[in-house]
Amino acid sequence: MAQLPPDVEEDECLPEYRYLFCPDLLQDKVAFITGGGSGIGFRIAELFMRHGCHTVIASRSLLRVSMAAKKLIAATGRQCLPLSMDVRAPPAIMAAVDQALKEFGKIDILINGAAGNFLCPASALSFNAFRTVVDIDTIGTFNVSRVLYEKFFRDHGGVIVNITATLNLRGQVLQVHAGSAKAAVDAMTRHLAVEWGPQNIRINSLAPGPISGTEGLRRLGGSPARVSTKALVSPLQRLGNKTEIAHSVLYLASPLASFVTGTMLVVDGGAWLTSPNDTKQLADFESSSAKL
Repeated sequence: MAQLPPDVEEDECLPEYRYLFCPDLLQDKVAFITGGGSGIGFRIAELFMRHGCHTVIASRSLLRVSMAAKKLIAATGRQCLPLSMDVRAPPAIMAAVDQALKEFGKIDILINGAAGNFLCPASALSFNAFRTVVDIDTIGTFNVSRVLYEKFFRDHGGVIVNITATLNLRGQVLQVHAGSAKAAVDAMTRHLAVEWGPQNIRINSLAPGPISGTEGLRRLGGSPARVSTKALVSPLQRLGNKTEIAHSVLYLASPLASFVTGTMLVVDGGAWLTSPNDTKQLADFESSSAKL
C-alpha cells in the first residue's frame, strides 16, 4: 500500500512535508480561498503556499483567519492576507476582493470552500434552515465567483475550484439541504465552465468523502465506532485526510489540469459507491420532536 501523505488533526500546519509535485508548481500565483481558516480550506491554503502561492483566506470570523494566517506564514514563508467576509453579502465580497487586488495586484485562483451543514430529516427541517444552507453553499459560491469574474477573471483568465460533496449522487438521509445545495453547485460548475471557458477560465468541482480532522466529520460522522464502521465498508477501508484533499485541489488549480474543466473530481476512497444509508439514524431523528 502506498504511504499516506502526512496530516495533523487540528488546524495546524504540517510539521514536515514531502513534495509530490514540483515545489514551484504555483510560484507567485495568488489564491482567494473562502473557508480558508480551518479544516480542509486551511490545508489547501498551506499546500498552495508550500508550492509558491500567496493566499487570501476569507471567513466570517476575522479572528479565526488572522490566527490561521500567522501559522501559515510562519510555516511557509509566503504571504497570506486574512479577510472577514460573508459569502452571502455581495458588497462585503466586493470590498474583500478589492482589498486582495490592492495587496497583490491579481488573483489567479478561487477556491469556494465556505459551507454550512448539520444533520436533520426533511420532515423536521424548517424553511429557514434549508434556505440558510442554500444561501451559503449555492448562492455564496455564485456570489464570489461572479465578483471575481467581474473584477479580474473576465479580462485575465483564472481557475475556480468548488468544494462540493457526494451527497447528491445517490441520496443521503438527513442531508436533503446540503445535498441539494451542493448538487446545484455541481450544475453551476458545468454551466460556468461552458460560459466562461472562452475567457480562459477553468471551473471544476471537487467532492471530498469523510475526512479525518475536520469539523464536518466531528459534527456529522457520529460516534468514533460509527465512523470506523463506515470507513471499513468503503473500498479503501479508511478515512481520507486533509492533505489528500489539498493535493487533489492543488492538481485541479495548477497547470497540470490545464485541459480539465466542467468536471467533478470525487476524492472519497470510493465511499459513495458502497457506504449504506443509516436508516436507523433517520429513525432516531424522526422520533425526536426537535426541529431546525
